[in-house]
Amino acid sequence: MKRAGRVLIVAPLLVLPVALYKKTSASGHVWQIDPFKCTQCGQCKTNCVRTPSAVKCVHAFVMCGYCDLCGGYLRQGTKTISTGAENQLCPTGAITRKFVEEPYFEYTINEDLCDGCGKCVKGCLDFGNGSLYLQINQDLCADCNDCSIARKCPSDAISRVPADQQYIPKERGTLNPKPLNPSE
Repeated sequence: MKRAGRVLIVAPLLVLPVALYKKTSASGHVWQIDPFKCTQCGQCKTNCVRTPSAVKCVHAFVMCGYCDLCGGYLRQGTKTISTGAENQLCPTGAITRKFVEEPYFEYTINEDLCDGCGKCVKGCLDFGNGSLYLQINQDLCADCNDCSIARKCPSDAISRVPADQQYIPKERGTLNPKPLNPSE
């Protein structure tokens, strides 16, 4: 009886690494958010199996207007334009603002603080140019067989993408960009 108990304890420990290896290498696909379908509903923050969520805000610097009055950084209706917490849209303070030159500011995302709520993305889309968007950080993602965020996503924005194209850069303008030169 003692021997059977040892087998029951040791067997899962031997099988687990093999199962994890097969899960991550067999499919060749990872979960990702299509920034063109995402509605910034907040489900990524609350439905990810990771705490905080593996979903993070990404900033497409080439699209950014470097605005003084940034809709992704400042809360709508603020009385003063300042870096005070009461004026910031991000509830975790994950976005930092750095003066470049009059009237331009650079905005960066601290992924360690970002919880994937999407409030800044919605603000940037509603009152800016949409340079902020959400992506699943593949270093943090558990790569679940059935992504809990994808099941709850009202806009069906999360799907499997090839692992060699694991991020969808919004600045390209389309999900599957065609080469600039048709002969390529």
